[in-house]
Amino acid sequence: MVSSALPTGLAGAGLSATSARSTSESRLKPAAHEFEACLMKEFLEPLQKDPLFGEDGDSGGSGNALMSYGSEALARGISERGGFGIATKIIDHFKTGKASQEKAESGSGS
Repeated sequence: MVSSALPTGLAGAGLSATSARSTSESRLKPAAHEFEACLMKEFLEPLQKDPLFGEDGDSGGSGNALMSYGSEALARGISERGGFGIATKIIDHFKTGKASQEKAESGSGS
């Protein structure tokens, strides 16, 4: 009877549908901002190669690593404060999709 000891569904795991939804939404926001930050970092990368931001003789790994870290931090900060709006669009898309799905499910259940 090992199978009877395993929880089935969210209720068996001690999670309600509401708490599962809030967990999903709490993971969506950081993931969306991380995605936008990755895109922004790619846009900022050409600036690292500009002679204005680096010394002529600096081809060392530590300088490149520091510039890369700086670009990543800048991109993450910009994204968390609005950025290009990509993260916001992703979050809105999934919220709208969930609302549509819940509406369809509640309408078909009647």
